[in-house]
Amino acid sequence: MFRLRARAVFAESLYNSSQIKMIATLMNEGVLIIEDDMLLGQSMKTGLEAQGYQCTLATSGSQGVELAAANRYRVVLLDLALQDDSSLGVLRCIREANEQVIIIILTPLEFRSERMMGIEGGADDFCIKPFTLREILARVEAAVIRSRKKPTSVLQTGPLSMDLTSRKVQVDDREVSLTPTEFRILEVLARNQGKVVTRRMLCEFLWNPEWEGVTNVIEVHINRLRNKLQTNDKPPLIQTIRGSGYSLRVEGQGAPDNHSVA
Repeated sequence: MFRLRARAVFAESLYNSSQIKMIATLMNEGVLIIEDDMLLGQSMKTGLEAQGYQCTLATSGSQGVELAAANRYRVVLLDLALQDDSSLGVLRCIREANEQVIIIILTPLEFRSERMMGIEGGADDFCIKPFTLREILARVEAAVIRSRKKPTSVLQTGPLSMDLTSRKVQVDDREVSLTPTEFRILEVLARNQGKVVTRRMLCEFLWNPEWEGVTNVIEVHINRLRNKLQTNDKPPLIQTIRGSGYSLRVEGQGAPDNHSVA
């Protein structure tokens, strides 16, 4: 029944897609759709291609992993409710093979814990089923635009070095591989080094100014990021400020500025 509703909502939006005017930023790059509901998957492919995207549809997790390994996609849309494969396993395989690909997971509303595990497993964003063509387009466009912003500067904070052009991160001369979302979070913290950055600010920066979703998604990203930046027995670079947010601090630095970046 849920699949029928998801198909119907998307099909209706596809029928009205002539009213959608968006800039296709992936004309020469690809989107991989991993969706075992063939009718929904094909509708998504048709809708995205009508907007100028190059799309490939995989109807199983194993096929999606093979395609992702053989091709350099910019975005992967992954159904988190695959019936014949472990969606989280598929997610981990794709993320381990390519830290730079943007992964957006597609989940039913009730899959709250699975969404959190998906974010923890390396997903950059999620979209709740049933969704419309306009919504999935907006998610893809926003993710790609964020990943293409490349200011020509280097942020240096203690042992941390971030090259915003090459998107390389080093801690004590050790290169750290980050997902696009992790990189953006670290950039915000580094630009506001020593100040408290609220969860709300991070959500709005990563997604949109009208963000109304759950902010605990940020906690999952922060934990992954903190673990990747950890070096030996040194204090973690990212400090959690209880009841406020997070602060990037280097060893020997005093308490963070009490004025939060809202």
